[in-house]
Amino acid sequence: MKRGGWLLAGAVVVLAAISAPAQQPTPSTSDYPVLRAMSAELERSRSRLQLEQLDRPYYIEYSVTDAQEHSVDAAFGALLQENRQRSRLIRAVVRVGDYKNDSYFGPGQGQVAFATLGDDELALRYQLWLATDAAYKNALAARSAKQAMLQGLVVEHAVDDFSREASTISIGPLVAGEKDPDGRRDLARDISALFRDDPKIDAANVHFEYRGVNRYFVNTEGTVGRSGGENYTLYFTASSQAPDGMRLGLSRDWVMARGEELPSAEVVGEAARKLIADLAALRQAPVVEDTYRGPVLFAADAAKMIFWNMVGPAITGDQPAPSDSARTTGPWASYYKSRVLPDFLSVVDDPTIASFNGRTLVGSYELDDEGVTAMPVTVVDKGMLTNYLLGRRPIRDFPRSNGHGRAAPGGAPVASFANLFVRANPGYSFEEMKQKLIEMCKQQGKPYGILVYSAASGNNVVPELMYRVWTDDGRMELVRGGTFAELDMRTLRNEIVAAGDDLQADNSNEAIPKAVINPSVLFEELEVQRNTRLQETLPSYPPPAMRTAGA
Repeated sequence: MKRGGWLLAGAVVVLAAISAPAQQPTPSTSDYPVLRAMSAELERSRSRLQLEQLDRPYYIEYSVTDAQEHSVDAAFGALLQENRQRSRLIRAVVRVGDYKNDSYFGPGQGQVAFATLGDDELALRYQLWLATDAAYKNALAARSAKQAMLQGLVVEHAVDDFSREASTISIGPLVAGEKDPDGRRDLARDISALFRDDPKIDAANVHFEYRGVNRYFVNTEGTVGRSGGENYTLYFTASSQAPDGMRLGLSRDWVMARGEELPSAEVVGEAARKLIADLAALRQAPVVEDTYRGPVLFAADAAKMIFWNMVGPAITGDQPAPSDSARTTGPWASYYKSRVLPDFLSVVDDPTIASFNGRTLVGSYELDDEGVTAMPVTVVDKGMLTNYLLGRRPIRDFPRSNGHGRAAPGGAPVASFANLFVRANPGYSFEEMKQKLIEMCKQQGKPYGILVYSAASGNNVVPELMYRVWTDDGRMELVRGGTFAELDMRTLRNEIVAAGDDLQADNSNEAIPKAVINPSVLFEELEVQRNTRLQETLPSYPPPAMRTAGA
């Protein structure tokens, strides 16, 4: 059987051969080969796709994602690996039924395939044709399976399967690719050599990554989209062991949407030397007490992990299973129009804002990955949950998208935050926040409070640099081995007593680009425990010398 023939086995599709004449492309796509091919094949599918006497599609969409990546890893002055790749993925979605009840279920959620690179329109149309054929047959099967499933269910709160949205055309610029790969490679190697200075560092890695993504989108509602975005990531990590065997690790990262916004080699080198010094200090720092319960201040750099890990996922509106009576999934599913944060905090997600304090935000876009215009959404207003971030899968009380359907390359769109702004009113300077920490500890009769300067992301928020702030003279003492026992949604709602005006913007290098802009936050009470799982046996003999004599 010829390649691709298995897609057609056992079925007759009334669809003309690829050589059949197509309608003239619309003016909005005629100058762009990829969009021209997508629009031409979409029109053919719209007018001619039907399997025997079965239902015709009521909606079809095509997305093409063209991604190129370059990554470099270096350790102790030498390259570990370097990878380059470029791929183009197509995704065809065919929906059978109607907006209220359709086939987007199980295998009916679209067909993904690799596409040819370049501007060969005929090759791209052929691959779109194959993907459409498979998506249509899967949609027919999925609709039958879904109808059978629904017969045995009582749906308490019925919502439409797909929202009706206005068509739009958004043609943005594309990205060309990494401009200075040699410079990034040299920087990674040179920075990694700095970690030779401390023989107690047993592992270190410097990673540079470039990702450029061009996206194309068309659907039968008349929406046409084209956009390009870039992501530059530079980070380094290092680990060591304290004399008692406790495993210690620190990291530093920069994620930028523009290469010129990355820090200079001098700034990166300075940050690496500081991390090495901080790691040396951690090895000699005292271990946290078995249990501390009291005020804890998170600097903005550490607080970002709270909003990444906890608030961001909680504000998305995800359609639950038909048998589930909840409004959405997630920890705030039952908190609509209820208090979820203190009344001095508000949360707005705004993909229309391109930059903040001179940093381009990677979560910015004009058109989401379901063809809906981006819009700002206030999700938490003075502590009250007033909205959810939505794609085109409605939830109870929210029948329309608000432009937050987003997808990883080749993936199905999901509701997701983009540029998450967390603001306080009133907001205080960091020094005022630190003084509030000391005053609260004095009122509670505690000799010190806890200040977390930086944190990493794990199953929860993992502190990296944690200090005791002594109430008698305000001095700061580095401690190690702490973890949070009860940092949960209830704590966010009830224990945050102040927040700063020191907003800090941080981008992510995730497959769905996001940014969080947040202040420092002060908790009245958190429990800090000693993390006993960090203990490991020390190496039985020393590492090789990383510096030659006289170097």
